[in-house]
Amino acid sequence: MEYIRITNDDMAGLKVLHIGYKQEIGEETPSDEDFDSLSEAIKKERIFFYGCVDAGRLVACCSITPTYSTFNYQMGGVFEDFYIVPEYRHRGIARQLVRFAYQESGVGSLTVGCADCDVKMYQSLGFAVPLGNLFAFEG
Repeated sequence: MEYIRITNDDMAGLKVLHIGYKQEIGEETPSDEDFDSLSEAIKKERIFFYGCVDAGRLVACCSITPTYSTFNYQMGGVFEDFYIVPEYRHRGIARQLVRFAYQESGVGSLTVGCADCDVKMYQSLGFAVPLGNLFAFEG
């Protein structure tokens, strides 16, 4: 297993993971326009993706979107897009991927919003400081 920063060179593998992730959580499959927008965001370093590769195949991913955080008055990151191909789960990839992404991104803290059913999983991965509720606004 190798842990990498995902670039646009890895977009084919990232698309496969993103489609699997969206299907698993019951959301619409991203469109070609969505993936074009994502590719542009990666190119402009507005979002960073990290992944795990096994035998040349991308089998896990997560993203960190950098932001300034007054939680610790330094750069922080929003942790999202966390997905591991089902047959690769329960092998320690999650914990290693979170640590790798955190270290490689250079942020001082990570925040994650999650469904109630995922709280214990994220706590076991080190997301232990509760910060209340997270809501999204779409005007």
